[in-house]
Amino acid sequence: MIDRLDQDLSFTQTALRLRSQRQEMLASNIANADTPHYKARDIDFKAALAGAMGGKGGQGAFDASLARTHAGHLAGADALSAGGAAKYRSEYQGAIDGNTVNMDIERAAFAENAMQVEALMTFINKRFQGLGRAISGQ
Repeated sequence: MIDRLDQDLSFTQTALRLRSQRQEMLASNIANADTPHYKARDIDFKAALAGAMGGKGGQGAFDASLARTHAGHLAGADALSAGGAAKYRSEYQGAIDGNTVNMDIERAAFAENAMQVEALMTFINKRFQGLGRAISGQ
């Protein structure tokens, strides 16, 4: 039963992890809005999700493993990483200091992503409520 539940929620769990990483990246962009030469980054969510779910329809397989390029490096944890899907954001209006953060775009993307996270959490909550009702025989 647990295996079936894990398999059933695999897509939602992966999407929630990617949304969380995107939220962190957008927050980092906002925090560095005044940092000279900072380049805004974002995650291509569709490509990252397709890659994480097996590469079907995406731009190649999604590799979540970390490469050890030196014997002194620590081994990375097996965590979902959107590093391959993270791209630099296109510059809409150049800044004198070379910063590419556009606060209007970052705020809008942050709010949109927050709504998507909330929707995923609501979906998971409703799914567990339905399972609870099925178990209790209602």
